[in-house]
Amino acid sequence: MNDQERITDFLCSEKKMSANYDSFASECVNLSLRDDFLNIFQQSHQTQTDLFKLAQSKGWYQVEQAPQNKVSQAYTKFSNQQPTAS
Repeated sequence: MNDQERITDFLCSEKKMSANYDSFASECVNLSLRDDFLNIFQQSHQTQTDLFKLAQSKGWYQVEQAPQNKVSQAYTKFSNQQPTAS
């Protein structure tokens, strides 16, 4: 396994673990344990950011800029949505 494959694997693992921590925190009744999950969740996001920046700096993770009209359309679509009351 080369460095690019290793970093990609780490990044994918962090994404999955982050999703799990989010679910655990959302469903946790014990507030202390919930706070611990949220702390780990935040740390996981920081690790993802660090891995993403590393992969980008090596040229392994390229992100295309969205055209401005697409950004504007998405902004308009989601900013016009009203939350539903339960």
